[in-house]
Amino acid sequence: MPITLLVAADPAESYLKPLERLPSDARVVISNDRARLAEVAPEADILLNADFRDPTPFLDTFPLATRLRWMHVLPAGVERSLSPAIVASPVPMTNGRDLFSRPLAEWVIGSMIYFTYDFPRLVRNQKLHRWEPFDREPLYGQTIGIIGLGGIGRALCERIKPFGMRILGVRRVPQPDPMVDQTYAPAHINEMLAQCDFVAVAAPLTKETEGMVGHAQFAAMKPSAVIINVGRGPVIDEAAMLDALQSHKIRGAALDVFDKEPLAPDHPFWDLDNLLISPHTADRTKDLREVAVHFFVDNFERFSKGQPLQNVVNKHAGY
Repeated sequence: MPITLLVAADPAESYLKPLERLPSDARVVISNDRARLAEVAPEADILLNADFRDPTPFLDTFPLATRLRWMHVLPAGVERSLSPAIVASPVPMTNGRDLFSRPLAEWVIGSMIYFTYDFPRLVRNQKLHRWEPFDREPLYGQTIGIIGLGGIGRALCERIKPFGMRILGVRRVPQPDPMVDQTYAPAHINEMLAQCDFVAVAAPLTKETEGMVGHAQFAAMKPSAVIINVGRGPVIDEAAMLDALQSHKIRGAALDVFDKEPLAPDHPFWDLDNLLISPHTADRTKDLREVAVHFFVDNFERFSKGQPLQNVVNKHAGY
């Protein structure tokens, strides 16, 4: 019997083109119309959340998909796609984990260079036609702490090594890691932070990680430290970070993710001169969404052959 794939997304999205690689006998229905999704749901073998912005069509369709055998989420983050019913369901979920790691790691490195070589000062002086030489410390020999040593964290480690930086890391199970000079359990995060010149947040959003960087953690950091978030906004307590930036308890921050997106026009973050703001686009390279769909198609082939799926999500852990 042909496999029925139900895709929750706008069928006009160009990044869905790789779905044309699916076998000709597969029945593929792509829609963002709730009525159409509800109509096809009882016949779906696979449910694909291909909307990077709004997971509600996917969430609302899931309870109606009574013969579902597999569900996939194109993004790496799954916290917005995990309803209590989905977590309790035996149906496996996979995601785009690790596909977005490379550009995010590059963005972290770009942010470190931005602060290390004081690019804001260079831009200001250029506008003022001011020739003002100044000394800087290189990245070489400095220390970075990475909160979350999953796909993003490991991609970052690989790219930082050539810079000659010391790498520390926080992970849920702090076993030794050949890519990291020392690992710490979350309970000892402050011990790590006190040593860091840069802190990269790359952890998924779970009950355990929400707010794990708060007032006590900012107090533990060096006044010269810079924090960079490419994980999830709520992992950092934004009120605590705002206080740390406004009072110069730390040197600066570079943020690609926030508690609420888009960032409100009147948010005080906009007016801080020690904060680099990115509108959640650090991983939006030209073809990356298509790459995520290609990954799904490859996983579809594995599914159709009865082979183990790649990137199976631990729904209870949240990643």
